[in-house]
Amino acid sequence: MQTKRQKNIYGFFRIFAVLFCVCTCMLLSSCQKKLAENKVFGVDDLSGSVIGVQLGTTGDILVSDYEEDGSDTTIERFNKGNDAIQALKQGKIDAVIIDAQPANAFIQANPELMILEEEFVKEDYAISIAKGNTELTASINKALSSLKADGTIDSIINNYIGENAGKSPYTSPSGVNRSNGNLIMATNAYFKPYEYYENGKIVGIDVDIATAIADYLGMNLKIEDMEFDSIITAVSSGKADIGVAGMTVTADRLKNIDFSDPYTTSSQVIVVRNNEAVQSGSNFVEKFTNDFITDNRYQYILTGLKNTLIIAFFAAIMGIVIGFLVAVIRSSHDKTGNMKILNAICSVYLTIIRGTPAMVQLLIIYYIIFGSMNVNKILVAVLSFGINSGAYVAEIFRSGIMSIDNGQFEAARSLGLTYNQTMISVILPQAFKNVLPALANEFIVLLKETSISGYIGLTDLTRGGDIIRSITYDAMLPLIGVALIYLILVMILSTLVKKLERRLRSNERN
Repeated sequence: MQTKRQKNIYGFFRIFAVLFCVCTCMLLSSCQKKLAENKVFGVDDLSGSVIGVQLGTTGDILVSDYEEDGSDTTIERFNKGNDAIQALKQGKIDAVIIDAQPANAFIQANPELMILEEEFVKEDYAISIAKGNTELTASINKALSSLKADGTIDSIINNYIGENAGKSPYTSPSGVNRSNGNLIMATNAYFKPYEYYENGKIVGIDVDIATAIADYLGMNLKIEDMEFDSIITAVSSGKADIGVAGMTVTADRLKNIDFSDPYTTSSQVIVVRNNEAVQSGSNFVEKFTNDFITDNRYQYILTGLKNTLIIAFFAAIMGIVIGFLVAVIRSSHDKTGNMKILNAICSVYLTIIRGTPAMVQLLIIYYIIFGSMNVNKILVAVLSFGINSGAYVAEIFRSGIMSIDNGQFEAARSLGLTYNQTMISVILPQAFKNVLPALANEFIVLLKETSISGYIGLTDLTRGGDIIRSITYDAMLPLIGVALIYLILVMILSTLVKKLERRLRSNERN
C-alpha cells in the first residue's frame, strides 16, 4: 500500500504535469510562426480547395454546389464563423466564405488574414417569422417601412459600420407604451457587428433594429442566443417570435419559414491567409488580461460554471431516483417474474435513451415536447440529462443488485423477512457499496455531458468559453481555462468518492 507521503508526492506530480503541459502550450502558441501558404486568389480557385463555412449560412448553401461538380473540393462546416477562421489560421482549410462585415471584424483581430477583392455573392438580410403568422409579418414589415423612411435603420447601421461608427447609438423613444407583450428574438451572437457580446450584453446592428421594431410595436424585446442552425427551428416551433442573425432568404428556408421585407444588403466574401504576413503571438499576461479581465469577461465563465453545477447536481439526483426505480423493477422481474408490464415499459425506456445521443434527446425535449411552452432552459436541461442519466444509473444499480449472491436472498427469506424487507435491509445496502465507484463515474460523465447545453441557447461552462472566444478571437486560453475547470471539478469529485469508499470499508471492518 502507498504511504501518505507517497500519495502526496504522486498528487503533486500530477498537478505539476498538468501545469507543465499548459505552460508548454502557451509558450508554443506565443512563438512567431509563418502561416501556411495561401492558394486561393479568386472565386475560380475555390474549386479543388478546402472551404470553411458556418453551418446553415448562405455560404454553406452556395458552396454545396462545389461538392457536386466532380472536383476534389472539400467543404468543412463549423458551428461558428470564428471556428472556421481559427482553422484557416492553422492551415487546416484554404478559405472561408462568410459575410462581409463579420469578415472585416475577423481581419481587424487577425491581420495575418485578408479578404479577397472579388465578392462571392450579394445578398439581402431579412427577419425570419413562423410560417403562416401573417399578422406579425405584416406588423414587422410596416415597422421596417417606417424605420427606413425616417432614417432609423441607416442611422443604426452607420453606428456600427463606416467612419461615423459609435456616433449615433440607437436609444428608445421616451414614453413608449409596451403593453403588447414580449417580442422574443432568436439570434446567434457570434456575428460582429450584427450581433455580438459586449460588457455582458448582446449588442449589434440586428439587436438595435429589433429593439426599434419592438419600440414601434409597443413590445418588450427579449433576446435568446443559440446556435445559428437552431434559429429557424426555434422560430417555427414557437420558442421565438423572430429570428434575426444576418439571415438571407433562400428557397429551402422558405419551405419552413416566412421572411419580412429585406432591411439591409450585404455580401459573402472570401477570407484567405496573407502570404506576406507573419503571425506573432502576444505574451501570456496580455492574452490573459484580454481574455478574462477586460470588460469582466471572466463573468461568462462564472455564469456558465454556476449553470453547469446546477444542471449536473439536479440531473444526478433525478437520474439516481429514476435509475433506482427502474433497477428495482427490472431486478424484481428477473427474480420473481412479476411486474411484466412495468418491466416492458422500463425496457423500452432503456432501449430508446441508451440508443440515441444525449444531444438529440435535449433538442427533442426543448423543441418538440416543450415546443409550444415557454419553459426555463435550466429546467429543460435538468430533465433531459436526468432522464438520460437514469437509463445508465438503472443498469448500474441493477448490476449491483444482481451481483449479490442469491444465497443471501434465500437466507433472509428463510428467516421470515418479506421480499421488500430483504431488498431494503440486505440486498440494497450491499449493492449500493458495490456500485458506488460506477455511480461516481456516471456523475463525472454527466458533469462533462452538460457541455452540449449551448445547443438550446443555455450558457453553460463550455458556452461561456465560446462567448469569450467570439469576442477576443483567441482560442487557446478560453479553451484551456474551461478544460482546467472541468479537470479540477473531476479531481475533487474523485477525491471525495475515494474518501467515501474508504469510510465504507472501515465501517465494514468495524
